Amino acid sequence: MKILVTGAAGFIGYHTAERLLNEGHEVVGVDNLNDYYDVNLKHARLNRLAHHVNFVFENFDLADRVACTKFFAARQFDRVIHLAAQAGVRYSVDHPAEYLDRNIVVFGNILEGCRAAHTPHLVYASSSSVYGLNKKTPFGVHDSVDHPVSLYAATKRANELMAHVYSHQFNLPTTGLRFFTVYGPWDRPDMALQSFAQKISAGETIDVFNNGELVRDWTFIDDIVSGILAAMEKIPVRDETNHGDDLATSWAPFKIYNLGGGNPVKLIDFVHALETALGATAKIEFKPLRPEDVLATHADASDTERDLFFKPMITLDEGLPKFVTWFRDYYKK
Repeated sequence: MKILVTGAAGFIGYHTAERLLNEGHEVVGVDNLNDYYDVNLKHARLNRLAHHVNFVFENFDLADRVACTKFFAARQFDRVIHLAAQAGVRYSVDHPAEYLDRNIVVFGNILEGCRAAHTPHLVYASSSSVYGLNKKTPFGVHDSVDHPVSLYAATKRANELMAHVYSHQFNLPTTGLRFFTVYGPWDRPDMALQSFAQKISAGETIDVFNNGELVRDWTFIDDIVSGILAAMEKIPVRDETNHGDDLATSWAPFKIYNLGGGNPVKLIDFVHALETALGATAKIEFKPLRPEDVLATHADASDTERDLFFKPMITLDEGLPKFVTWFRDYYKK
């Protein structure tokens, strides 16, 4: 198949494109290579993809409606996997416009491109952040998600609602995937794992919020990619018997799934596991909970396991050493 992967120079986009290429697909990657974090890391990921003869890269801004329209008009894709976004919960506090442009405008352009091209299936990244102030855990796709605590989360929920409109009005099959705290080799420098690893290795102090009592459902990148590819193959179909009272699906060709490990870990325990993997001791400064942070994430992936046969295989004890091996090789630590 010919597959579009947006955000191909990003953490999840790179791994997804690489898996697709290894499985024999043609991949067109799009990224604007912005400087939200070290562009050299993005180029390093792309250099690894460039060795594949079935990989083509396009560098342009998906927020440019004219350019995006021309791009879709010139190509036909069997699948579109939309992973490009302005990431980061904390960054959204001080840079809201970036999230409106990169997460709302861009997604609108992607939906329009897919509609015009009659794309057979759009798979897009949502986030566990949409669960916001929900108290019930594990978080299920059938739960209400109307109380986000960050603009980033609100934009991801908006994407889900926008996707439903296009599924309903234009019969565009869409699948949204709520990722739960993805980690692994080639991850972003602003994410907790790499930030902690850098500071622990340098003997610097790390900030640990809410006394380390934050709980996250850490999910290894290889498992996430397996879930993305499984979702790509499972095209939602119209179901006239669905009366619209289910928040995860619809009578339209529309689905939402959680992609999470299902084994949440306290932040302080995660830090200790990282210390073990690095063979170093962290200097910790505990700080209070911030308003944009949720206390816990925990995925109920029962729908995902039933429909996509998704079951994470890599534990934290297995995944962290894989990250550390890459971290030391890439940064020459």
